[in-house]
Amino acid sequence: MGPLVTDEHRKRVTGYIDKGETEGAVPLLDGRLVTKEKTQGYFVGPTIFDRVTPEMTIAKEEIFGPVLSVIRVKTLDDAINLVNNSHFGNTTTIFTNSGKAARDYQTKVEVGMVGVNMAVAAPMAFFPFAGWKASFFGDLHAHGKDAVSFYTEQKVVMTRWF
Repeated sequence: MGPLVTDEHRKRVTGYIDKGETEGAVPLLDGRLVTKEKTQGYFVGPTIFDRVTPEMTIAKEEIFGPVLSVIRVKTLDDAINLVNNSHFGNTTTIFTNSGKAARDYQTKVEVGMVGVNMAVAAPMAFFPFAGWKASFFGDLHAHGKDAVSFYTEQKVVMTRWF
């Protein structure tokens, strides 16, 4: 991972890592071990938490740092409900061998970007980028049909012929 923009932001991200551990998440990879002294910058290494629950702070808030939280669910419906009960809606990914599960998930989750069997659903230029709900900021999405509309001069003509 690259550096964070300021030391204040680095401290914010490591504070989330501390909080995740305190609340009972299991750290599989701890990015706090990459220190400022070792890197001469505001780095936080990749962090992976397992056994995260929806009530934990790291599951409820957007961290904006290299922190991945694994929340386990028993059923596909539980996964869809978990995603839809969040007040954020930027991106989500499902890993599955089932085409039906992938189709159900991608049509029922309320987010702006959905990945199937990929770590990060990062779109290419023409696809709409931006989340839904509290993960969206602005009037239009940055790409996709909203961008085409934004850069297009539109004209409405109304006529009546007798």
